[in-house]
Amino acid sequence: HELRAVASLARWVRRRTHGVRQGDLAVAYTGPQTAMMYGLLFVMTVETVGLALLIPWPVVHRVFLVLDLYGLVLVLALHAACVTRPHVVRSDGSLRIRYGALFDLVVPRDAVASARVDRRYPEGRLITVSGDGVLDLIVGSQTSVTLELNRPLPFTRPLGAPERARTIRFHADDPRALVDALRRPA
Repeated sequence: HELRAVASLARWVRRRTHGVRQGDLAVAYTGPQTAMMYGLLFVMTVETVGLALLIPWPVVHRVFLVLDLYGLVLVLALHAACVTRPHVVRSDGSLRIRYGALFDLVVPRDAVASARVDRRYPEGRLITVSGDGVLDLIVGSQTSVTLELNRPLPFTRPLGAPERARTIRFHADDPRALVDALRRPA
């Protein structure tokens, strides 16, 4: 995941997206987390400078500097991966739901029973699966689209554990455009 995220930095600088072809609709989802990511980068930068001034031992200073710079690059890479890997409604009507380099799920058109704009503020981590097959892909403590599926859909969690979902809730910055694109015929 880290290597794919760092590779996204180059894609971000070149203003390219991953997996979006001509005729596809790319839908961003980074809106609720962008300010938090930049705030985190600012705090980490202040910490890096502060530790550089406070630590008098050269070896310890270098170790902390390397760790802090690695952390800065990783946070920036995570944000770049989210920006360059948007959700995609493909021209054939299928939907690709993503979260940076951590999560990627393709939902075939024939698996979608219904799609609606449905803003929720669930508790939990980035990816939460309930016992009744509800997958919440939470961005900035919210979801804005709900997909009801007509069959359980298998997916893989970021660390490789297999799961199945009957309902998928995720965030999109423009949920209305995404839902309208899913409702259009292919």
